[in-house]
Amino acid sequence: MTASPTPQIVTRDQWERARAEMLVREKAHTRAGDQLAAARRRLPMTRMEPLTVVGAEGPVALHEVFEGRRMLIVYHFMWKRQGMPHQQCEGCTHTQAAMNSAVCAYLAERDVTYAVFSSGPWDEIAAYREFMGWTTPWYSTAGSADALATRDGGDVRCYLRGDGDQVFQTYDTTARGIEAMMPTLQLLDLTPYGRQETWEDSPDGWPQQDQAGSWWRRDGRPVAQWTRTDVPVERETGCCTEKRQ
Repeated sequence: MTASPTPQIVTRDQWERARAEMLVREKAHTRAGDQLAAARRRLPMTRMEPLTVVGAEGPVALHEVFEGRRMLIVYHFMWKRQGMPHQQCEGCTHTQAAMNSAVCAYLAERDVTYAVFSSGPWDEIAAYREFMGWTTPWYSTAGSADALATRDGGDVRCYLRGDGDQVFQTYDTTARGIEAMMPTLQLLDLTPYGRQETWEDSPDGWPQQDQAGSWWRRDGRPVAQWTRTDVPVERETGCCTEKRQ
């Protein structure tokens, strides 16, 4: 087995100078992100028609999903109907791995509720949620209008509650836009070999054996499922092996 190349070895002073140069670029990137966030806060919004979703307690009006808060973030989870747990989307499963009760509590401090929508039947959704040990609110949109349909790759959408039962959509994103929900990727971007995916601009010889998202499934299961079970399954092709734009 041939060892992977490594970054150049330099003195501490040389490293400090190189790090300082990178810091200038990182600060510029941060400020550019702040400017984008400011632009998002100035986007117009569009009214949602009255809609109903189905949760653990039965049908729920869209404005009730806010749980009394002013804002709502929804992840729209792709769903394979009548699929076994290991057949559900590895990418969407990845997005939920970090959305624990503590994260939702911090969001609530800013008047934001977090929920998951999916087009699957409620009984299938509930079984998968229990299998994964997740506690975030989840709702079926199987009987809802196209306004709540999930695109291939999953979606993040933001809503604002108006007077009474009025709900407005303020933002949505998909593809690489949902990486904000995947701290794994941001952490890997800090390491010398990055995500080790073939699309990355890395030095010659750097390990890049995987297509984007292909490593989110291992031995037939979304990786997060191996924290819940040790039962092997037949290897299957995943749904997130295409390049994420």
